[in-house]
Amino acid sequence: MIQLKNSAQIAAMKEAGRITGEALLVAREHVREGVSTYELDALIRAHIERAGAKPSFLGYGGFPASACISINDEVIHGIPSRKRILQEGDVVKIDVGAFYRGFHGDSARTIAVGRVSDEAEKLIRVTRQSFFAGVEQFRAGNRMGDIGSAVQACVEREGFSVVRRYIGHGIGRELHEQPDVPNFGTAGRGTRLCAGMVLAIEPMVNVGGEEVKELSDGWTVKTVDHSLSAHYENTVALTSEGIIITTLLDADW
Repeated sequence: MIQLKNSAQIAAMKEAGRITGEALLVAREHVREGVSTYELDALIRAHIERAGAKPSFLGYGGFPASACISINDEVIHGIPSRKRILQEGDVVKIDVGAFYRGFHGDSARTIAVGRVSDEAEKLIRVTRQSFFAGVEQFRAGNRMGDIGSAVQACVEREGFSVVRRYIGHGIGRELHEQPDVPNFGTAGRGTRLCAGMVLAIEPMVNVGGEEVKELSDGWTVKTVDHSLSAHYENTVALTSEGIIITTLLDADW
């Protein structure tokens, strides 16, 4: 069942989203060659807890960290480690959630470490663009397929592929709620969109094929063909006056 949110609940979700967005900004400031993913995770956790919130991911389904940090051909759910040291040219995906006063925020970014290839720069840019293409379709009266179709068209027009095995989701008192939010689909099909919906829209985009695999750690997901992958996510609320992107604190990222 889809849990529609009223104005007071959306206001509360804005606070959870703000803390989530702030944690990502803290991480961005520290992404550089020589830093471990463990250090980034510790900074994220410290910021969330200082704000009076809890990391949404810590312990979720047994996940052992506060953020998912995935590098290069890792798509999502990478486990932070003291042994994973960032290198010049890496493409780093950081996925963060914060639980505050009964509600979650969820957001992810892909960050380049120093100078990266032209292909990697394009991948990061197109993945972000595909998110906003999808958000453009998040309006009352449209259908879920309008969002997915817009994301898919933006990605495939640039020669990349959309991950289909993992998708976005509703969000609120639970980190993952109904409805499912695919990054592909047919316009005019699927769940009718209406005010009160809050979605985590999160394109995952590969340079190569869409196929992915889960590693033996039970979490990390990589591209089957070892091609680069990028991830961009925000928590987005639909109100009678339009959308609110609760986790977006810097319009340029």
